[in-house]
Amino acid sequence: MAKRTPQSHGGVLSIPQKGETNNPNGRPRKYVSLLKEQGYKLAEVNDCIQAIMSMDMQELKAVWDNPKATVLEKTIAGALRKSLEKGSLYSIDTLLTRVYGKPKETAHITNDGKIEVVFTKGKTIL
Repeated sequence: MAKRTPQSHGGVLSIPQKGETNNPNGRPRKYVSLLKEQGYKLAEVNDCIQAIMSMDMQELKAVWDNPKATVLEKTIAGALRKSLEKGSLYSIDTLLTRVYGKPKETAHITNDGKIEVVFTKGKTIL
């Protein structure tokens, strides 16, 4: 049982004992990790993600409502539906990154500093 310590502001601090955790279930796993655990191959997951992400809202709803849809299809359709309801791009970003990879990032580096070169007895000193 966690030790409860009263604080000066009126709140209570809950300090777990050794071996105890305040978050027993932990962070939920990502969709693709769950699907791989269920036995789907990487190519199947990627093909399904591509197909479902190209659907319109009616087709997405049809997949979700279809009792014969696979767990993979329902999971991806549910993730996209949940993202759309919340107005979040997290699931869409995760699925796109999974299928197509992250875009390359470029960095522009400019150096306006002066480089001084000194020649001394046949040697170059920078």
